[in-house]
Amino acid sequence: MIHISNLSIGYRQHGGDRLVASGIEANIEGGRLTCLIGANGAGKSTLLKTLAAFIPKLGGSIYIKGKEISEYTHKELSRTVGVVLTTKPEGVNMTVSDVVTLGRTPYTGFWGMAGSADKHIVNESMEQVGITPLAARNVSTLSDGERQKMMIAKALAQQTPVIFLDEPTAYLDYPSKVETMLLLMRLSHEAGKTIFMSTHDLELALQTADTLWLMAGDGKISIGTPRELAENGALAAFVERSGITFDKSTLHVTVDKSVIR
Repeated sequence: MIHISNLSIGYRQHGGDRLVASGIEANIEGGRLTCLIGANGAGKSTLLKTLAAFIPKLGGSIYIKGKEISEYTHKELSRTVGVVLTTKPEGVNMTVSDVVTLGRTPYTGFWGMAGSADKHIVNESMEQVGITPLAARNVSTLSDGERQKMMIAKALAQQTPVIFLDEPTAYLDYPSKVETMLLLMRLSHEAGKTIFMSTHDLELALQTADTLWLMAGDGKISIGTPRELAENGALAAFVERSGITFDKSTLHVTVDKSVIR
């Protein structure tokens, strides 16, 4: 679904480009949940926002459905790629249904009226993520978990084959984190969506991801199944330090409390 060739990411500055990572070669497959993990400051958000065309790439190519991302018009891209960011829609006097309906904007235009077909898609999207009972609720009354589900429903209403999510489990309590990860896994497998997300929830990613991208501080990216990255030592190198060990057979992280006594 997505082919990445010799990609360089970073930021354009007056004094010269600030390179975060370069030479990235990878594919992101449809019908699979891909999780991007790595340390703070490694460049995960920069990579995700580059893939979603929020910031320009510094070099290389990103092909989505066989077409270079720079060749897409804004409307074409908005019908191909959905994005869920961590920003909270604070102070928005809208209902859940109103926000999810915004996902239809690529088809109706910003001031366009949602027709019966659009409303059906909105209702279907809310049902898929289990928030139909919240449709008439004001956004300001939602919990963090409910708000995150609403934003995922909005992306579903956009009906794009690709969805990028920047730390969708941030701010959530543990049960809501699990619910969100299982929802994304189901959407990728059952709806055939290409879902690529960044996360700091390593152990949940190890249990739910089909593919992991592990981004090191030097910009290098290790790609494989959780089991493959466990076997080649990439996960242990990322996780282990004094008092913390990674068991590659069980994919579990263990903390030795004795080191702080």
